Parts: sequence; structure tokens; C-alpha cells
Amino acid sequence: MNPRYEYRALLSCDIADSAGRGEQRLQEIRRVLRSALSDALDMADLDARDFVYVDTGDGCQLVAPAALSKAGLLFPLLPELGSRIREHNRQAGTDTLLRVRAAVHAGEIRLDPDGTVSGAPFETLARLLDSAPLRAAALAGTSGTPLAAILSHHFYEDTVGHGYEGLEADAFTAADVRVKKYAARAWLWYPGSPIGPRVDSVRDSGSGSGSGSGSGEQPAQPEPRAVEQLVQATGNGTVFAVHRGDQYIRHNDRGDTRR
Repeated sequence: MNPRYEYRALLSCDIADSAGRGEQRLQEIRRVLRSALSDALDMADLDARDFVYVDTGDGCQLVAPAALSKAGLLFPLLPELGSRIREHNRQAGTDTLLRVRAAVHAGEIRLDPDGTVSGAPFETLARLLDSAPLRAAALAGTSGTPLAAILSHHFYEDTVGHGYEGLEADAFTAADVRVKKYAARAWLWYPGSPIGPRVDSVRDSGSGSGSGSGSGEQPAQPEPRAVEQLVQATGNGTVFAVHRGDQYIRHNDRGDTRR
């Protein structure tokens, strides 16, 4: 049999700070993530058996069935996943707390007869998952955000841009992503947005080789002396950081300032 090429929606998850916990705890949080995803799929009326599941070691990739609309990979799946992770964290010890970064994209991928999947959209997914805006979002707050997600601009336009139920445009914040040679506009989502933490115009400065999106996204143009802002509006107070030029300044609700 020959490989086939199909347009599919993709979701990638990565456990933040998974390294250094030891094998036993790593396997525990891997199990928790897979269970949380399974439960979230059930709550979203999606059958996990219809998805291709790829284990990435400290996370996973989900390839949606061809019949699933891209909006179905966002709502209510992401809020449900965030809820499951938050529930786990309420009773988890320090060593098994879970914070998850998620990236969502879509494009034409290759499906081989042996069940393996590949293609340029996976490279875009990896760049988004490794981006500075998403990493900053996952670190927001005293114990981090249970789930922070980033959407490619292509995915955003085809879902949030069409006004599907449950996808409020105000719940997504634009971010310019730069990882290696990949540069594009993307969109961040947090549980509780737009009331929760917001990230605006945060950019990477990665180096090395990379790949384009495979979906015709246009590279984001850099702006001189861009202002970057991260706001955390949950927990016991407000903490935010502002990057101006080559200075990074952190404030908290006690009025302290650090450079």
C-alpha cells in the first residue's frame, strides 16, 4: 500500500519541567496527562480511538480524524483538559504537579500504511510548542498555568475567525512567534481568558534551521523596541513583567521592581 496525504487537525502537548523528576514520577505525570486527555475527549463527545496518538516521551501528539472540524479540537476539549489537570494538581504532591503546553495546527500530512505520520505541519507544531510566548504563559502565576495553548494563525482564522460556538475572539491573544527560522503570528489561549493572564506581542529570538508552517502563513515582521507584557491576574495578587528594549522589569502587587 502507498502512503496517503490528508488534511488533518493536530494537537501537541508537552509537560513543562518534566526533566529531573526521576523515572517513577515522570511515568506518573505521563499517565496523568494521557488520562486527562482521554477524559477530556469523552467530555467533548470525541472517541479517542478515532485519533492517532503519538507518544513523544514527555508529551504527545494527537492527529484528529479527517471528519472532525478544526473547531472540535478547541472547544470544549481544551477547557475540559485544563479542568482535569487542575483537579489533579489540587491533590498532587510537588513532584507530580502538572503544567502542560499545547499547540494546535492543521495541514496536509503523510499517513503511512504502518500507522506513522509525518509532514511539514508537525514541524510547525513543534516550533509553536517551543515558542517563548507559550513558555511564558505556562509559567504565569505562583504555580504556573495548568494548561496554556497556542494556535497557528491558519488554525485561528479557520475556527475563531468564523465565530463558532464557544470560541470567543476576546479569549485569544495575538503573539508573534520566532523560533529558529520559523516566524509567524499565532494566538494564545488560557483557561479563564480574557479575565486570566494575557500575553501580547511576545517573541522568540531562536537561531538555527527550521521549517515554515506548510499552510502559507506569512512571516511576522519585527518591530523596533517592541514592548512585551505578561499579566497574571489570578492567585493572591497581580504579577506582571514588561520587556522594553534590552531591559526586563518585573513588578508585583507589593510594588517591588526587579531588573
